[in-house]
Amino acid sequence: MTHEHEHHPDHGDHAGHAEHGGPGAHVHDTLAIRLAGVTAGYDHRAALEDVSLEIPRGSLVAIFGPNGGGKSTLLKLIAGLLEPWSGVVEVLGQPAGREAKRIAYVTQAELVDWSFPVSVWDVAMMGRYPRLGPWRRPTGDDRAAVEAALERVGMADRRRSQIGALSGGQRRRAFLARAIAAAPDLYLLDEPVTGVDVTTQEDLMALLDSETKLGRTAIATTHDLAAAAEHFRMVVALNRRLVGVGPSSLVLSPDVLSATYGGHLLVLGGKTVVLDDAHHHDAASGGDQHYHEDHV
Repeated sequence: MTHEHEHHPDHGDHAGHAEHGGPGAHVHDTLAIRLAGVTAGYDHRAALEDVSLEIPRGSLVAIFGPNGGGKSTLLKLIAGLLEPWSGVVEVLGQPAGREAKRIAYVTQAELVDWSFPVSVWDVAMMGRYPRLGPWRRPTGDDRAAVEAALERVGMADRRRSQIGALSGGQRRRAFLARAIAAAPDLYLLDEPVTGVDVTTQEDLMALLDSETKLGRTAIATTHDLAAAAEHFRMVVALNRRLVGVGPSSLVLSPDVLSATYGGHLLVLGGKTVVLDDAHHHDAASGGDQHYHEDHV
């Protein structure tokens, strides 16, 4: 693997032009995400080190890498739920956290308390809460947005079902409906297709693809390299440091995979096999808080 992958894209020249009003003055207007020299972690353990990354608006991006490689941490930084130790995180042209109402963040399924008594309709309506503000009741427009979102994910006929009674795929659809109902400019999804059936995976990815074609940005972590190659247009290889950024074909590069997974990579019968636990997320220590589905 060549070294230009490791620090691509280079943000430094763009930043300089922007400051002096040169040719790159408006480059940040085209970016959904910009990280420059970001290091972050929990207590005294670094989860990400010196990460610089630019993601254009309208991108459909998969982040892949080993367990503990910083994938979920990266999403938390972008969502504004975690402060970097050093470096800059800009989201939708503003410091991370400033544009929270324009972001839909869907965490991993195993972090949700499925016993909580709430219906599919209620879950989808949660996507409208940031727009409502305190003490305001949903309007007709809010209800129409929720209904349209449930129709799009194929869950309108289950609107009154309790979320805990649904299958794994149906739950993913319900929480994607909540994200769509929020009408965000940026989707952040942690392992959205892990453990779901093929039909659900295809449907969810088709929806995300259609959203990005409308100019919105979708960023998802994944352990499924086949899904990353097939469904995403841009991929980010991450193992505490940025290994590579590029088109989806990057996940087929033995050099990139070896640099990303290290000893977890095996070659059997001429095929590359990644040994990883698909249900593990970034380890957190001390005061780290897992942000559940009510943080959109």
